[in-house]
Amino acid sequence: MKYRWWVLQVIMFLVSIFFLVFGIDLLILAYTLNDPFNFIMTFFSASFVILISLTLAISFVIKMVRVWRQLQNSNS
Repeated sequence: MKYRWWVLQVIMFLVSIFFLVFGIDLLILAYTLNDPFNFIMTFFSASFVILISLTLAISFVIKMVRVWRQLQNSNS
């Protein structure tokens, strides 16, 4: 029961990393498009996916580090 939070945080971190890689792949794909409108739409959507997924990944890491430090201080 007490490890469920850690497992959930790691899973959510991995999901956000998956979407980060997906956003980077989408950004690379945008440069192969010939239509300027499709390029702009794909470029900005890929940038938005990268921004959100990177922010979530960083926030999950910060939460895990804070809890880990709190656990270390309470055990001392």
